[in-house]
Amino acid sequence: QIQLVESGGGLVQAGGSLRLSCAASSRIYSSHNMGWFRQAPGKEREFVAAIRWSTGQTRYPGSVPGRFTISRDRAKNTIYLQMNNLTPEDTAVYYCAGGSTDLATAPGPYRIWGQGTQVTVSA
Repeated sequence: QIQLVESGGGLVQAGGSLRLSCAASSRIYSSHNMGWFRQAPGKEREFVAAIRWSTGQTRYPGSVPGRFTISRDRAKNTIYLQMNNLTPEDTAVYYCAGGSTDLATAPGPYRIWGQGTQVTVSA
């Protein structure tokens, strides 16, 4: 089964940027959709962004408009999350997810998950 490995998390000051990567261990099928979620302590897992692997179509929630950008590199079987103008409220473990058949905003439709990468934003 395909595995997802996130990287790029870390500690950053408010207003800074980070770029997360999620590398798949094998080819991602065109029918699949990939996404990023985050989970802060004591909170539910929250949708951040999704991308349709075949076309690059993207979807975002209303809470992060214009600050986060999801992208993909089909040749590298990798998706990215560019995060700009970070705030302490963005502090969370960020998870890469895959295997959904549509641009789902809930965790349930995603069948494959990475181990997560910690993002900490200091004030």
